[in-house]
Amino acid sequence: MSKVTNDSNKDKTVDATIPQKRRVLFQVLGLNLLLSLSLFITGLVGNSSSLIANALDNLSDSAVYAISLFALGRSPKLKVVAARVSGVLLMVFAIGVLSDAIRRFLTGSEPVGIVMVAMSVISTAINLLCLKLLKPLKNADVNLRAAQTFSTNDFISNLGILVAGGLVAWINQPWPDLVVGAAIAAIAVKGGIDILRDAARESRSGARR
Repeated sequence: MSKVTNDSNKDKTVDATIPQKRRVLFQVLGLNLLLSLSLFITGLVGNSSSLIANALDNLSDSAVYAISLFALGRSPKLKVVAARVSGVLLMVFAIGVLSDAIRRFLTGSEPVGIVMVAMSVISTAINLLCLKLLKPLKNADVNLRAAQTFSTNDFISNLGILVAGGLVAWINQPWPDLVVGAAIAAIAVKGGIDILRDAARESRSGARR
């Protein structure tokens, strides 16, 4: 009887966290949608491959946060499926970013370093806010862990853009922007693989229960 009561209390504790998770995911979803639009506009204005890459990255983040919202309170099997969709989306994003970097390398580009630096500072601040919002969440499932992976990747990418923007402004060459654009794609590939592996572990764990 005691065991049943304890299990019941545990379920209630888990359920009680869902409104908080939903609220946080809505907040980071809104922040990433606004940031994605801002990055895309400044990427076009500044002719920057890395800023456009980051815009697409944040757009894919938004999709993951939306998927995570959908998965809240759902069955473990559906959560794993949602996480796998997130991982695949990240891999698709990486291919798109790499293609754009190659196109710009072949056709030429003239990125504006000051624009890159200014936008990367703003993006870094917003990504830190997202990480701060996501970190306190308890009982993080596979989808919330995916969301945290995305925000961490964004933070690393923005630091790269900050360095690239400084180099572009200093040496007046486009290659740092292209290198960072390709590096963001590589980070996205690693993040996608990590999410898919986490989903696979979660699936095996669920099958054993």
